[in-house]
Amino acid sequence: MSNVIPFSQALRERTWSGHGASESAGFMTDLMNGKGNRDDYIALVAQHFFIYEAIEAAAERMKNDPVAASFISPKLTRLPAITEDLRFLIGDDWAEQITPLPTTARYVARINEVGATWSGGFIAHHYTRYLGDLSGGQFIRTLMQRQFGFETNGVGFYLFADIAEPREFKDTYRAQLDAVGWSDDERERVIDEVVAAYGFNTDLFLDLAHAKAVAAA
Repeated sequence: MSNVIPFSQALRERTWSGHGASESAGFMTDLMNGKGNRDDYIALVAQHFFIYEAIEAAAERMKNDPVAASFISPKLTRLPAITEDLRFLIGDDWAEQITPLPTTARYVARINEVGATWSGGFIAHHYTRYLGDLSGGQFIRTLMQRQFGFETNGVGFYLFADIAEPREFKDTYRAQLDAVGWSDDERERVIDEVVAAYGFNTDLFLDLAHAKAVAAA
């Protein structure tokens, strides 16, 4: 791959189709368009718990890695907020009421695998989740507040209280991506892993739609 353009730009351009496919999946489109219900939102939050439990455990393992460490920030940590959202949405026994869907289980297994041995793979999943949360996640929060009457309870996952300027934070993150001295082959591997991460997200929305259909049958 040519190094003429910054790696962060190449990463965005070459993974955009996967990002678009994930966002346009039927389950998520319905939720955004007001066709979903509160239970649909709860189902999504429940799957987020397992995903972020895995990625934040991987971050703990990677915090001393010379490449990954600069991307890891407590300002991004989402698991405590998800836990509080689930307590509000489901109740104190929320942990007994949620289980990972098949795609979530595969997604978590992949995060666990790369998050144990491969900093580039970990960064790929970290980038996919957190930069997405700082971008479209803010729009999702506003829609969910409007549709379901939430204030901050229930949408804490989308509130980054310690990041005053999300745009600046994302710009710094992308500059860090550009500064990593990966070889062309390693950059290709990272791009492929981001594509895979978007694929997991798309498949998860399909799983959620299927689970909803089965429950309604």
